[in-house]
Amino acid sequence: MQNWITDFMEQFGYLGIFLMIALENVFPPIPSEVILTFGGFMTTYTELTVPGVILAATIGSVVGAVILYGIGLLLDVERLEKIIDRWGHILRVKKADIHRADSWFDKYGYWTVFFCRMIPLIRSLISIPAGMSNMKFGMFLLFTTLGTLIWNVLLVVLGSILGESWEDIVAFMDVYSNIAYAIIAVAAVVLIVLFIRKRKKSA
Repeated sequence: MQNWITDFMEQFGYLGIFLMIALENVFPPIPSEVILTFGGFMTTYTELTVPGVILAATIGSVVGAVILYGIGLLLDVERLEKIIDRWGHILRVKKADIHRADSWFDKYGYWTVFFCRMIPLIRSLISIPAGMSNMKFGMFLLFTTLGTLIWNVLLVVLGSILGESWEDIVAFMDVYSNIAYAIIAVAAVVLIVLFIRKRKKSA
């Protein structure tokens, strides 16, 4: 996949970077760290510039995030309630659980979006619950853009500084990604255990 990504970017320049990043947001398995660091490296031997690569990547990221936000709007709380009405007894989930999660996201959602834009895989998927909670679109765009910009600037600049050694950053980011995934997995297990215990007590 990496060779296909880099070949596409070399062929289409800024447009290629924009399209790759937009696709990466909608299809998270495409690694943004490869796109961004290689984009930074491209500024060392092509006419592309660091600000231009950052701009193209940021616009692409925001476009992809907006698409997923729109998907989240289609899967709003009301639709989830209908699913719970039908399948909640099997999933052991109540409407109150959905409303609590929605209230939590209403309270902390903006900063969640901001920080999650700097975590591989989650950086894309976080746009869906933002849409589901009907987060104000203007605020969603603001925090998404800020988080995305920090991530893009960091990786593009590092790619331009390291030049031909840009793949060293990708190797480091793989370690960062694995650590992030491990933390998320542990947190998910803890939440599931707490949820089960709470349901048993209430029963």
